[in-house]
Amino acid sequence: MFKKSLAVMLTFSSSVFAAPMLLAQGGTEQTAQPAAARNPEMTIDQEIAMMRSDLRSNRKQVIAANMKLTDTEAEKFWPIYDQYVNELVTINNAKYDLIKVYLQNTNMTEDQADTLAKRWVEVDASVAQLRLKYIPIFRTVLSAKGTAMFFQIDRRVQMMIDLQLASAVPLIQP
Repeated sequence: MFKKSLAVMLTFSSSVFAAPMLLAQGGTEQTAQPAAARNPEMTIDQEIAMMRSDLRSNRKQVIAANMKLTDTEAEKFWPIYDQYVNELVTINNAKYDLIKVYLQNTNMTEDQADTLAKRWVEVDASVAQLRLKYIPIFRTVLSAKGTAMFFQIDRRVQMMIDLQLASAVPLIQP
């Protein structure tokens, strides 16, 4: 089981490590992507959509590989999981919009920087509120430990994604 989880995690990690390259848009050396690897006909929005679809698929594989669900639990768990992810996608839309705004606005004003910082915190708070909302919902089909384990795995995966995205975006310069 460990080998299966490790294989899924490695696959997932490779997608996460590819995220900065997909977000590169005339940026610095840190985020530049080889021209041969990019599809010139795709917009940044299309590249982000494709990356996000891949990340969602890999995220589900990581969850499946690590959760010890019975058939009965799985039958009830996955529809709730899909509903949770759909709501998370809506929140993450705001996160990707922030990244795009930042990448397109390299000479930011003080007011724009204030707004950006506040919006990042609001997105993070929205994710925390969503998790709080879904704890009792997942508890209807999982034990307390199973629910805690799900959110532990979910947070780890999200932190990996967030770390890669954050490292792809250059710091705002004073």
